[in-house]
Amino acid sequence: MSTTSPKYTDPTPVEDPVSTEDKPFFDDPNAALREIAQNPAAYAHYLADFHRVVLDMAAKLEVLQRETRVHCRGTRVEGDKMGQAFLRSFPVEKSLNDVLKGLKSISSGLEKSAHKRHAHDEKVMEVKKTRKEKAQLKARKNNPSLQAAPENPEQRGAQSPNPGYGGPTSIYNLDRRESA
Repeated sequence: MSTTSPKYTDPTPVEDPVSTEDKPFFDDPNAALREIAQNPAAYAHYLADFHRVVLDMAAKLEVLQRETRVHCRGTRVEGDKMGQAFLRSFPVEKSLNDVLKGLKSISSGLEKSAHKRHAHDEKVMEVKKTRKEKAQLKARKNNPSLQAAPENPEQRGAQSPNPGYGGPTSIYNLDRRESA
C-alpha cells in the first residue's frame, strides 16, 4: 500500500531577500565617481586606468592597421593596373588612421585632464592663502595697533639734540626745513 504524504505548504509567502525589483541595487550609482572627483590623487589614478586601456587599444589597433594595410594592398585582382590595389585599400587605411588619431587625442586629453585637476587644487589652496593674507592686511590696516610714544622727562624742558625739528618754529625758518 503506498501512501503519499501531503506536502506542507507555508501559508505566509516568503519574500526574496536578494530581490532588487523594488529598489535600485545601489542607492546612488554615481557616489563612487563623486568621491573620485573630489580627490585629485584618486582622479589621476582613475584616469590612469583609462589611459592604460586607451594605450593598449591603440597598440593593438596599430598592429591591426599594419596587417590590414599589408593584406589590402597585396590583394590584387586580375587586370589591375599599377596603384589600383592601393586606391582600393585607401578608405580602409584612412578609417583606421582616423581611429588611431582619435585614440591619441583621447590619451593626451586624459593626461592633460589629470594635470589640470591637480593644478586646480593647487590654485584653490593658493587662492585661500592669498585671501587669508589679504584679510590679515586689511584687518591690520583698519585696526592699526596704537603704540604710545615713550615720554622722556629729561627732554621736556631741555633743548633737543636736533634744534631744527624739535621746537616751535616760525615761518621765517622755512629755508632750512623741508616744506610740507
